[in-house]
Amino acid sequence: MDNKQVIKIIYTSDVHGNALPIIYGTNKKAPIGLTTYATVVKRAREKHEHLLVLDNGDLIQGTPFMTHYFKEHTDKENPVITLMNHIGIDAAIIGNHEFNFGRDLLNKSVQQSQFPWLSANILNDETDDPLFGKPYITKTFTNGIKIVVVGVTTHFIPNWEAAEHIKGIRFRDAFTTLKSWVPYIHEKEKPDILIVSYHGGLERNLETGKPTEPLTGENQGYQMAKEIDGIDILLTGHQHRELTGQIGDSLVIQPGKHAHTYGEIDITLQYQQDEWMIMDKHAEVKDLKNIQADQELINRIEAFETSTQKWLDEPIGTIDGDMTITDPFQVRIKKHPFIEFIQHVQMDATGVDISVTSLLNNESTGFSTHVKMRDIVSNYIYPNTLTVLALTGKDILLALEKTATYFTIDNEEEIAVNPSYITPKPQHYNYDMWEGIEYTLNISKPVGSRVENVTYHGKPLEEKQTYHVAMNNYRAGSGGNFDMFKGKPVVKDIQRDMVTLIREYIERHEIITAKTTDNFHIIK
Repeated sequence: MDNKQVIKIIYTSDVHGNALPIIYGTNKKAPIGLTTYATVVKRAREKHEHLLVLDNGDLIQGTPFMTHYFKEHTDKENPVITLMNHIGIDAAIIGNHEFNFGRDLLNKSVQQSQFPWLSANILNDETDDPLFGKPYITKTFTNGIKIVVVGVTTHFIPNWEAAEHIKGIRFRDAFTTLKSWVPYIHEKEKPDILIVSYHGGLERNLETGKPTEPLTGENQGYQMAKEIDGIDILLTGHQHRELTGQIGDSLVIQPGKHAHTYGEIDITLQYQQDEWMIMDKHAEVKDLKNIQADQELINRIEAFETSTQKWLDEPIGTIDGDMTITDPFQVRIKKHPFIEFIQHVQMDATGVDISVTSLLNNESTGFSTHVKMRDIVSNYIYPNTLTVLALTGKDILLALEKTATYFTIDNEEEIAVNPSYITPKPQHYNYDMWEGIEYTLNISKPVGSRVENVTYHGKPLEEKQTYHVAMNNYRAGSGGNFDMFKGKPVVKDIQRDMVTLIREYIERHEIITAKTTDNFHIIK
């Protein structure tokens, strides 16, 4: 037996339904997708005898392709699962977005998988057992090297997910769970390599240890590597970052998003004194440029793609005026017709006269004259539903102060985006704009005292009065650290996704006039 061996690990995270080498908003080809990544895995199998292939969560949601599947084709096998079965991954971790289409559809996808799904901290609330059966897997290679992979998931899911999607499920603290499992695994399994695959990110800077975000518990990767002995490799995700580094004895990596990039880890071991010893660990994030997609796999899911393209090209309605977006920063500084349109959809669906929404990402282009389904799903990229909360005037003022932290004054004395909303993870979706009230955000004032002149129907907002406010279910669950919304009375739940509500609104009106009501002002 060769006394020196190399184990290779390749993994994806936050694929978000990107199956094919295409960007659906533009319909242009791109070096992304599981059908392209499949070629990487195939080549790796040809070159490396000792290979482990994993996915770190947020696999089945995120593209029009998968939205259409979950709306129209759930009588057939999930096409992303079809691809992963063919690729032959060893395991997948449950991500927070796995629950977005409901537990029944998630269970169906899990049942179709020829690989295990792991999460040690997602528990059946009745039995206290891991919900998906396995907290970890073991794999022993022909050279006798034994690897254990234990999976954990950010336990913040109840802050974001619709209650009916996670009924009967308990989300235990990921760090606490891992802290008990790691010594148990070392004692029971005695692995040569212990890998933690965590659908969560890093809450501190790898080099300095300084917090990079509020320490809420959403991301605990740094704490895991720093405080839990015995983690050889920590695979992370959730934040969509590309990074590698070392925290104590743990090699840490995060491989980006959307099957545009993937992580590759090489572990060199040497056999000495009757055991395998890790001599070297190296991690790298790689892209899929110049990689040819697997045509056989493309053919396997071609029927779904044809149906998706037909759906995306359906004409929905007409915009009278200009609802296009050329500068996302200006959309957040000054009222834009597209934002006003989304607010009107939310108020129409809920029957209330105060609404809050955000521009979900900086790639949004708004609507041109002729609106197709492609335009709707590329602008509204999440399967959010709507919730109406009963908020006091004080709650609204606190929410406005929170959203005002999105801005700062830069070195040129101009209003700019607060860097904490850009790094380590872009969070532009956590800046909200309100409809039905009038307000001013004065960015020259200190954080916490920026909100001025808030009125409702021309009168000052009253702190003790109750107002009914429409918002997406993510925000209503206090997502984005809007803690003032946590536990507030739910007046109404609209259990239909925003893509459907937007489509129906446009179809009902046929022609939508692009207009703005300048109800908010951002000043310095």
